[in-house]
Parts: sequence; C-alpha cells; structure tokens
Amino acid sequence: MNQRQLANRWGVSEATLERWRSEGIGPVFLKLQGRVMYRLEDVEAYEHDCLRKSTSERVAGGDA
Repeated sequence: MNQRQLANRWGVSEATLERWRSEGIGPVFLKLQGRVMYRLEDVEAYEHDCLRKSTSERVAGGDA
C-alpha cells in the first residue's frame, strides 16, 4: 500500500508518516524508484506489536 492508503487506514496525516519514517517509527517500508510503499504483512505485524491491554501492559503473545 502507499503512504496515502496507510495514512487513511490509521487516521493520521501523510506528513506524520513521513516524520515517523525519519525517526525510525512505524512499520518497515520499501522505497522503489523514489516511491514509499508498505507491505500489508509489515503493517499488520506492526499493528500486532502495538496491541495493549492497558497503557502499561502489552498483550501476551498478541492474543486479544
């Protein structure tokens, strides 16, 4: 998916994704011929890693 599609999926601006990339935040991405692309499996893996039961507790094993 492209940057715009991911921004829409997460409800953030494209500028936020650009800043996060420069800070090493967010899912890994591809840069193909100057275009930034995200693989769905990488986006879903990042979302899975961000699962929380509370503000201080991650979900064990990713099970909700």
